[in-house]
Amino acid sequence: MCLVDGSVASGAPHVGVETAIVLDPSGLRAFAVSTPTRPYGSLAAGVVGPVRLVGTRPAVVWALARRRCGLAGGATVVAVMDVRRAAERYPGGDSAAGIESRHAFSFGPHYDPGNLRFGAMIACNEERLGPGAGFDEHPHSHTEIVTWVVEGELTHRDSTGHETRVRPGDVQRLSSAGGVRHVERNDADTPLTFIQTWLAPLTPGGDPSYEIVHGIADSTPYAVPEAGAMLHVRRLAAGERTAVPDAAYVYVHVVRGEVSLGGEELGAGDAVRITDAKDVEAVGVSGAELLVWEMAG
Repeated sequence: MCLVDGSVASGAPHVGVETAIVLDPSGLRAFAVSTPTRPYGSLAAGVVGPVRLVGTRPAVVWALARRRCGLAGGATVVAVMDVRRAAERYPGGDSAAGIESRHAFSFGPHYDPGNLRFGAMIACNEERLGPGAGFDEHPHSHTEIVTWVVEGELTHRDSTGHETRVRPGDVQRLSSAGGVRHVERNDADTPLTFIQTWLAPLTPGGDPSYEIVHGIADSTPYAVPEAGAMLHVRRLAAGERTAVPDAAYVYVHVVRGEVSLGGEELGAGDAVRITDAKDVEAVGVSGAELLVWEMAG
């Protein structure tokens, strides 16, 4: 067993909680799981324990593992998990106008050069609009915008002539391409909550396009080929398991309920960023709904 104390992260910038899964040449896995309340742990084949890690890049995690625990030179990092709690999101919006926003990435006045993107993802915003509130007409370009309504009903209008109402279970995509303007409002008399993800396209420009899929079924993948991304919607019962896609980048957002993933319990609004995901599994602690983004490298 290799013990690593909390001094590993002492004085270093540490955002979120990182989990490293290391594979040694023998094929046995070594887990290093970090929690703020237990800043020590193990990094040895088959042993699970908490440890603080500096950074989320696989090279950094591997260097730390080799230096502190003397792992063999042939070992490779299989996955790095970065847990971001709902309370860590950047606050935004305009409370006087009935708009409350929570941003997972650097956004607007909340500039963070270390949190600009993850894979193709450049924003994942949780938006809450009171009755009659909304975002007046504004422009977008060179962005794939995917919206998931949690509760309520979203009214969408854009400069290409589309006007739709988006409800829970619907997937809406606006490909802003070379440029488009749109309006997003809560025209109902009940509160509206939605999750909106922005993805950087593989190739900028082109003509804008719009699509809405009503009532997408559980486990049905929704492809956004313009960004090299795939959305998986998973609805889990308590105790139910689901595989997380093997991919260069995977972003898991908990819409509702509680799940266990990689040794961490996650609640509504929590998210996990997984680099080089392989053989990762999520388990419903309660009934839960997940948005799982699979992205190419």
